[in-house]
Amino acid sequence: MNTHLIIWPVVLALSITQGMAQTVKYQTDKHIVHQQERMVFKQWNRDNFTPKKGFLGLNYQYWLTWAWHPNYPRTDRRSLSFTGPQTLRLRLVAAMKNTEEAYKKHADTLRNTALTEMVNYAGAASAADPLWQLYYRGEFRSLTDGIDPLEGAEPNVRDYLTHTGLLEWYREEKEALAERLDAARTTNMDRGSRIMAYHRVLGEYRQLSAMWEAKKQRIKLYLSLTEADTRITEPGQSITLPPGRTDRQIADDILSKSKL
Repeated sequence: MNTHLIIWPVVLALSITQGMAQTVKYQTDKHIVHQQERMVFKQWNRDNFTPKKGFLGLNYQYWLTWAWHPNYPRTDRRSLSFTGPQTLRLRLVAAMKNTEEAYKKHADTLRNTALTEMVNYAGAASAADPLWQLYYRGEFRSLTDGIDPLEGAEPNVRDYLTHTGLLEWYREEKEALAERLDAARTTNMDRGSRIMAYHRVLGEYRQLSAMWEAKKQRIKLYLSLTEADTRITEPGQSITLPPGRTDRQIADDILSKSKL
C-alpha cells in the first residue's frame, strides 16, 4: 500500500513535466517578425527596421545592429519581389515553357513535313493519291483488269489474229506497259515524277489500243475481200450486186472504209 502511494505522485509529476516540455512557445519578437515578413511576402517599409536610430541617432543598439550593414535596409529581400529568387525562378520556368512550346511546334512542323514528303514519295501510298483515284485508275482499268483483247471480234478475225501472231504481239506490248505502270506505282519517287510516268504510259497505251483496233478493222476488211474474191474465182459462183450500184461505186465504198 505504501508503495502505491509513493509511485502515483511520481508518475503524476513526470506527466506534468513532460506536458510542459512539449509546450511550444511562439516567437513574438517584433524585430524577428518584421524580418520574417520582409523575407516572405510583405513590402518592406524602412520605418519597420528596428532598432531605430532614436533621438538624435543616439540609440547604440541601432549602430551596433546596422552600422555593419548600411545597405541592408534599402535591399529588397522578398522572394517574390521583382528581383527575388522566387520571381526569377518563375520567370525561368515561363521562359523554359515558351522554349519547350517553340521546340514542340518546330518538331510538329518537321513531323508534318516528313509525313507529307513520305506520302508524296512512298510507292505504298500511291493508291491513295487523289489524281489516281479520280482519273488514272479509270483510264488504266482495261490495262490492269486483264480484259480480253479479242472481245467483240468475229470468229474468223480471232483465228487470223491468233495464227498470225498479232495477238501474241499485242499481249507482250500490253504486259510491258502494265509492268511500267506497276513500277511507277510501287517505286519511291516524287509525286510529280510519278504522275508524269502515268501520263507517258497512258499515252502509249492509247496509241497501242488505237493501233490494235485499226488492225482488227483492217483484218476484218481484208478477210471479207478475200472471201469475196474467192467466191468470184470459184467456178459456178457469182456475186449478186445490189441493184442500182455500179462497180465504181462499190470500189469507192471499199476504199473509203479502208481509210478508216
